[in-house]
Amino acid sequence: MRDTGFRYHQSMQTTATTPGQASAFRTYDPRLEPIAARVMAGERLDANDGLALYRSPDVLAVGWLANSVREKMHGDVTYFNVNRHINPTNVCVAACKLCAFGRKKGDPAGYTMALEEAWETAASGYSEAVTEFHIVGGLHPDLPLEYFLDLVKGLKERFPKVHVKAFTMVEVAFLARRAKLTIEQTLQKMREAGVDSMPGGGAEIFSARVRSIICDHKIDGNEWLETARLAHKMGFKSNATMLYGHVENDEDRVDHLLKLRAVQDETGGFQTFIPLAFHPENTPLDHLPVTTGLTDIRQIAVSRLLLDNFAHIKAYWQMLTPKIAQIALRFGADDLDGTVIEEKIYHDAGATTPQGMTRKDLCRLITEAGRVPVERDTLYHAVTRTEDSFVVAV
Repeated sequence: MRDTGFRYHQSMQTTATTPGQASAFRTYDPRLEPIAARVMAGERLDANDGLALYRSPDVLAVGWLANSVREKMHGDVTYFNVNRHINPTNVCVAACKLCAFGRKKGDPAGYTMALEEAWETAASGYSEAVTEFHIVGGLHPDLPLEYFLDLVKGLKERFPKVHVKAFTMVEVAFLARRAKLTIEQTLQKMREAGVDSMPGGGAEIFSARVRSIICDHKIDGNEWLETARLAHKMGFKSNATMLYGHVENDEDRVDHLLKLRAVQDETGGFQTFIPLAFHPENTPLDHLPVTTGLTDIRQIAVSRLLLDNFAHIKAYWQMLTPKIAQIALRFGADDLDGTVIEEKIYHDAGATTPQGMTRKDLCRLITEAGRVPVERDTLYHAVTRTEDSFVVAV
């Protein structure tokens, strides 16, 4: 098993059982007591523990445990970044029931950016320098791999200091098949074009039963994990996600988290885990209810407790709302994502949060939650701002 250097139970073993900490935990759910003992002793939780955490009525106690881990790892620091989302096309061959973003070829609502348009989109927005371009889009039936490679090359030529986080595991696998290349060959071409790291989308839920309902046109869960494994072994860092709040059950959620944990044990390549609340509006699953605030903060907490080898848990404010994201900072999250400026995928599904947020507003959210805001780049190096530039502390 690879030592990723930040497993939380390694850092807790020497201090977690001090009298003050031991006496602080309180719960009216007896199922949580042995779990708390294992957490405070720095022991890894298992699938049964995960199910108990999801099913416990004492969500505050679950949150307390997650917060204790979060503070052991990060203290009061909460990260954010100044990023720019670019969705070059919404034309997609898939017909996922979870999606309100994709459009079939020929749909009047479909769009595909010319390369110049995509580069102009990257350049527009706030005057302050961004540190990251986040690029994801539909599985276009006609766009060749070269379009996406040229997109990245053009960004690197125009913005050489900006980190390019581009193409989910699903997109990589799709483009590889279309180009008749292996995953490794495709990733190598992306690296040569200037891709620096990869987002974590498309993971949804790994359960075959669930995927057959919500995203049967995508690669399966094992293919997603294998693509991530190969990317990590080639030196790419990536994020990982889970879409919850639709037709999955607690067992599916636990299985998803533990499969991510197993790959992380092997590669150490995941930087951040991002739980994504399903937005049913404008999707074929619009009869489902939206997630509640308690479901959202519990998901953050359980993720922090089970994913002991992930350095960061993100409260994605665009989906959670800024208010729930603030609360999540006391339930295990240490990252709020970034300024974004424009986000299409979740807003097409009915998200009512702002399209973007200023650095000042993000810092205020974090400070009001009793945390210390730290601007970061994609690789979690601290960013120091001057009036007209930024410096990354490597």
